[in-house]
Amino acid sequence: MRAVIQRVLEASVSVVSEADRHEPIDEMVGSIESGLLVYVGIGQDDETDDVNAMATKIRHLRIFHDDAGKMNLDVMEAGGAVLVISNFTLLGDARKGRRPAFTAAAPPDRANELYRQLCEQLRASGLEVQTGRFRHTMAVRATNDGPINILIDTKRQF
Repeated sequence: MRAVIQRVLEASVSVVSEADRHEPIDEMVGSIESGLLVYVGIGQDDETDDVNAMATKIRHLRIFHDDAGKMNLDVMEAGGAVLVISNFTLLGDARKGRRPAFTAAAPPDRANELYRQLCEQLRASGLEVQTGRFRHTMAVRATNDGPINILIDTKRQF
């Protein structure tokens, strides 16, 4: 399981019209004020252990400033929320050629199951969690704070 975790001042996600992806946004499905915008990709070999590890990492990642200006607080201590967006392209392999291969990504049914588990675990930890809409074209808007962007891979490939 891979994630790009961004510290944000605000973020929102809307579902885009499938008829014309350049048309105005149809429906806002999630938004947060300050907190974390998390793009998550589920791999073919990901399991519940990966969900547990990722949920723990997201919940306890200390990337918010304390009163001394040091990144010493996690998202809950900072009073933030989390917006989680499913993003299979994080499993893209662009090492060969110019078109990424997505063969490492989990099949949609399995990916959706683990994505939902991740969101539920984050909620169970006390966080406010908003989500995108799985397998839909989405428009994500965010104001990065810092910018702070952290890459996490539960298989420790980087």
